[in-house]
Amino acid sequence: MYDRWLRKDLVIAGAVLMSLALWSIPSPTRADPLEPPSDAPGGIAVEAGNRVFLIVHAVGTQNYTCTGAGTWGPAVPRADLFADNDHQIGTHYGGPTWQLKDGSKVLRMRLAGVSMSTDAIPWLLIKAVTTTAGPDGDRLVPTTFIQRVHTTGGLPPAGPCSPGATVSVPYTADYYFYRSSTGN
Repeated sequence: MYDRWLRKDLVIAGAVLMSLALWSIPSPTRADPLEPPSDAPGGIAVEAGNRVFLIVHAVGTQNYTCTGAGTWGPAVPRADLFADNDHQIGTHYGGPTWQLKDGSKVLRMRLAGVSMSTDAIPWLLIKAVTTTAGPDGDRLVPTTFIQRVHTTGGLPPAGPCSPGATVSVPYTADYYFYRSSTGN
């Protein structure tokens, strides 16, 4: 008989705790819209009619190969992309291409750049040229523009180089992904 009362008390206590836990969970509300970077210069402004839908932080390298003329060729990125919770959600690589873990991709075309520091790669305005859905999702498919901001490092070494030589230079950046304001 004592066991039955104890079980009943435990069931009631569990129900009370669950009720309190549910009460403390905020009701679902529409998340605040993501804002564009407030410090982005006008030279890399995204045209009206687009809004930020994803922000990622890149940590990786800009990889350079020395040309036959003894100068460093264009950079080829290789970076991991992280969400604001520090979880890796994708990669950035040659093309240049951004790819998320769902397999969705965006290939880009540079529209404008602004050098914000003498020791970091420029901030960029990038237009999406091709987007592709992946086997597990289509998160990057609506991408219209990307801004690269808050860069550190990534510049090639100064001076001449030996043809064929390669160098990987660490860099970080924030990438802001935009989509049409009229779409979902």
